[in-house]
Amino acid sequence: MNAPQAASRRQVISYVADTYGVEPDWPWDGTYTTSCVLRHSGTRKWFGLLMNVRRNLLGLDGEEPVDILNVKCDPDVASIARGAEGILPAYHMNKDAWVSILLDGSVPEEMVFDLLDRSFELTAPKARRLKKDVPPTSC
Repeated sequence: MNAPQAASRRQVISYVADTYGVEPDWPWDGTYTTSCVLRHSGTRKWFGLLMNVRRNLLGLDGEEPVDILNVKCDPDVASIARGAEGILPAYHMNKDAWVSILLDGSVPEEMVFDLLDRSFELTAPKARRLKKDVPPTSC
């Protein structure tokens, strides 16, 4: 049986471009050259953040850098996902609603893309709701 394929930074960027027509945004000119944001085209709201972070900053052994992808999750999904190998409390984000996914081969590509799709949906613009049972105002 073949081992599941792992996702790399390059594959995540390619998946987002092919699936959502989104190119990464590099908002920290020259400061954090390995960090990029994945945003919705219209609202500019983040649905992903790619970074290269030292392992010890993630609570892991070693100081060598590792690529990570931060994605938004439903808090219940986030608490379950953090139990899986390679998925950690979010680095530099709300730890209840975001997780960090190691892009070191420990998380199968299918799971990375599934969590990325969920994040895209959670951060997508909501349809405007009509107010019901609100009496009209008089002039």
